[in-house]
Amino acid sequence: MKAGYVAIIGKPNVGKSTLLNLILGTKISAVTQKPQTTRSRILGILSEGDHQACFIDTPGMIQPEYELQELMVKQIRKAIMDADCVVWMIDPWFKYNHIYKEFMRLAKTVPKIIAINKIDLVAKSELLPLIDRLRSTEISEIVPISALSGEGVEALKEVIFKCLPESDFLYPKEDVSDAPQRFFVADFIREKIFETFKKEIPYASCVIIDEFKEREKGKDYIRAVIYVERKSQKAILIGRQGAALKKVGEKARREIEDFLDKPVFLELWVKVKEKWRKNKKFLKELGY
Repeated sequence: MKAGYVAIIGKPNVGKSTLLNLILGTKISAVTQKPQTTRSRILGILSEGDHQACFIDTPGMIQPEYELQELMVKQIRKAIMDADCVVWMIDPWFKYNHIYKEFMRLAKTVPKIIAINKIDLVAKSELLPLIDRLRSTEISEIVPISALSGEGVEALKEVIFKCLPESDFLYPKEDVSDAPQRFFVADFIREKIFETFKKEIPYASCVIIDEFKEREKGKDYIRAVIYVERKSQKAILIGRQGAALKKVGEKARREIEDFLDKPVFLELWVKVKEKWRKNKKFLKELGY
């Protein structure tokens, strides 16, 4: 038997969460077209035959500008240092930079796999120069994939399984994550905020599940609070006569019901927490 932790890392919007959801066959990580959708490290567990790969989906690697981003980068570093294997996701337009050098330094002692994502967007011949360049580095394997279509993903899984250490399973075989339901519910709400709004609203918002009542009869009750940094952002998020917030709630409720496989009553509230992204105490309450 083999089991171990696999860190999935890469720049924002490279497809890390899309890949994890595809590998697991279920949605556990928020996915949008906007970068930096993922803020926390998310564990997804794949158990197949005698192999258990515990994937850590991480925030996008960036140069941090405020406290929240500093904590996001720390999560990436910790994921790399905790991992038995690292999957570095890049796209066909990848260029070396200081972040790549930092990754190589942190992951020096573990197997490193490069997954070149979005190969469905370029001709195969365009990948050859990039693959040649990467082969000159300390990389165990290079696997071209499309996290959107699934091309190459089975081959990537086989490479990952080979890198895992011999071990009993680390989690029960039926588990797909170690996170509580509240985490996923909050993440689905935040995903819909990212999809619905532009500019600063998605990045200035966070979600806390204030109440979650499971009921044997009738709908589960969920009360969520969305925090933003300014009153003007609150007004935009709520919208005229509450229309914008209602739209977010309807989209999130459908996603949550699919995830929980039961009907829910979702109540959303919006509050202002000035400069929460720089507030260490509040970020700790959020779980960072």
